[in-house]
Amino acid sequence: MDRRHPWLYGNVTITQQAPALNALDRCDRCGARAYFRVGLMSGELLFCGHHGRELRPALEKQAISIDDFTDQIPGVD
Repeated sequence: MDRRHPWLYGNVTITQQAPALNALDRCDRCGARAYFRVGLMSGELLFCGHHGRELRPALEKQAISIDDFTDQIPGVD
């Protein structure tokens, strides 16, 4: 997990990686399968590939972490 501002959290040790997303994880905008997980101070948001790419520039300004699993989209090279 990427911490953009470690001074905000003190000494934080991350020992586990978040699990990969699966077919039951759905986009918070449209309900399609999620391929982006965004960690915020207030919790997590999940987005499909389309909404994840569209919103990423704005989310990067406030996110603690962004997990991009779009390489797992079937049929996309």
